[in-house]
Parts: sequence; C-alpha cells; structure tokens
Amino acid sequence: MATGPLTQVSDIIVPEIFADYLQQETQQKSRLIQSGILEVSPALTAKLGGGGLTFNVPSFQDLDDDDDNVSTDAVADRVGMTAGNPFGTMSAFDAAMGNDSVPAKIETGLEIAVRLSRNKSWSSASLASQLAGADPIQAITSRMSKYWDRKLQKVLIAIYQGISKDNGAEDAGDYANDISGSTFVDGVTNFSSEAFIDAKATMGDSADQLTGIMVHSLVYARMLKNNLIDFRPDASTPDGIATFMNAEIIQDDGVPTGTDAVLGDGTAGEAGVFESWLFGRGQSQFGVGSPDVAMEVERLPSAGNGGGQDVVHSRVEWSIHPTGHAYIGTAPPGGPGNGTAANNLNNAASWNRVYPERKMIRFARLVTRES
Repeated sequence: MATGPLTQVSDIIVPEIFADYLQQETQQKSRLIQSGILEVSPALTAKLGGGGLTFNVPSFQDLDDDDDNVSTDAVADRVGMTAGNPFGTMSAFDAAMGNDSVPAKIETGLEIAVRLSRNKSWSSASLASQLAGADPIQAITSRMSKYWDRKLQKVLIAIYQGISKDNGAEDAGDYANDISGSTFVDGVTNFSSEAFIDAKATMGDSADQLTGIMVHSLVYARMLKNNLIDFRPDASTPDGIATFMNAEIIQDDGVPTGTDAVLGDGTAGEAGVFESWLFGRGQSQFGVGSPDVAMEVERLPSAGNGGGQDVVHSRVEWSIHPTGHAYIGTAPPGGPGNGTAANNLNNAASWNRVYPERKMIRFARLVTRES
C-alpha cells in the first residue's frame, strides 16, 4: 500500500489545462465523431461563443428541376421596354418578354440549432482513493472524458427520437423501413440484409451517402450469428472496426427499444421492437463552446469530519444539430433536456424538417421485431 499524504484532486488539476484536454479527448476519440455520425462544425462552435439559446443556420437549397430553355436567334423583345411603360400584370410582362429567358431564383432554408448547457460534479473522496500509486491525471481524464462521450451519445439519441416522432406524424414516416409487424416472425420481422437495403432505399439515389449504423447489442448479436459483420483492421481495437456493407457499426444499448422505440408512423413501439439507425457523414453537426468556467475544484475543509473533501465541477456547452431540421421548441435557460416533455429533445413538437426533399436527409431507420 502506498504511504504518505493522500493525493487530492485539487493537488493535481490545473482547471484551464484539464478542461482543454478533456474537450480534445471528446472531439478526437468519440466513436460518434470517428464514425462520421457527428461532424465537428466550426460554424456552430463560433455561434456558441456568442449569446442566445438558439441559432439560425441559413442554407441554400438545390436549384429547382425546372424545364430548361431551347435557344433561338430571336431578337430580344425587351429592347422596346421603357421605365415609363409599366406592364401592370404578370401576363402582360410575360407577353412583353417574348423570347427572352425568364430567370429563376434559388430558394433558401432556415435551420435552427439549440444550445445545450450541461454540467456534472464529482466528489474527490472516491476518486482520490483510486489514484494512490497511479497516474492521477490519466485516471481522472479517462473517466471524465468517457462520461461525456456517453452523455453526447444520449443527446444524439434523444434528438433523433424526437425527429423520428415528428417524421412519422408530419412526413408519412419516410425515414423508416418498419418491418416489425404485430408479432415476431423469424426471417421476416428481424434484422436482415434485405431489410437494411430497403431502409437505405428510403433515401432514393442518395443512399450511397449512408456510412454508419447504430444498433442494439441484441441486433448486433443476430448480425454476428448470421455472418453479416466484417472487421476492418484498426490499431485502436484488437478485433478491428465492425462494418456491415461498408457502414461502420456502433453497438450501443441506448438505441431505442420496446416502448421507447418509435414505429414508422411516429407512435410508440412495444416489447420486442428494436430500432437500428443509419447515418451519413455531415448529417449531425457538433459545436463545442467554452463555458465561463469549464472546470472548477471546490475545497470543502469541514467535510469528512474535518478531514476535507474536494469536489470537481465539469461544464460543457454543446450544440448537436441534425442537418435539415429546425428546433422549434421554446428552450429553457440551460437548453432542452433529453426527455419527452414539451420543448425537450425527445419530443415531436420540438422539431421540424426544413429541407424540401427526403433524400437530402442522411438518416434512415430500420424498425424490427426481434422477439
């Protein structure tokens, strides 16, 4: 057993340096970011540096697929137009234009992102007992960065649950291939290559932009049993990175199941129902702000019957924005929570799709019944 004074967290943390390092860990080592499901956005990060709970994200839409013109050698009719000769009506203007090309315009869309201010505190008593004889900075960093990675994933899941509910209610559920049925039928209602392909097909000719899939461990096990998974060599993991049809697999039991699952029509699932989510790069933008005090150590000398205690406070400022959507809820001062109540992330009324075409959204869902 190590001897000497007990190492306190306040002895080993330089808050400013530690907070920066923690942010780098979250951005560089998160599986969500590595897989491309989350893409770090300098624009969102810049917006978090200012004020406001929500941020407008304007974008240009693609050009409309209007008919093109057949070129002629006719003399332009507009040479006879004068400023003092108004046409009065659009039909008169069209007639006066004659063979001139009438220019079209490019449409714009307005996405709305929302600020998420989150924090967590830990007592140093349990931490310090683990740190004796070990590298304290590495131990604390590994625990705290993994904690925020998990919270990041929970935020993402809550957002896409809310979006899926809105999609089922407002857009005919065109993000989903729902094969769950009313009862389990092996080979019909459960995960298969065919069902996965049909889920991708909801994106039409943009299906090749889907690069990652998030599945529950039970679905992952079925994929393994059916020999559907390939492993790409990677130095960061002994077995390599799991892939299916060139899509990287993220295995996480936070993917909605049972009554938390969302059916194709936006209503709640039931026992035995599982969701699997397909993502493309750039579908989810990730902004990271800087709280006024991102990391703080509080000393409580009277705690522990006078033995003293340190409390570590960690704060983050995030914005996770699903491309093509707008947060339309009324955000509370710290931003919406992950729950299902009004204005929270997992609520249909908090979201609206603003992109005009479904295939512009790099997200699809496969809803299955596995038991």
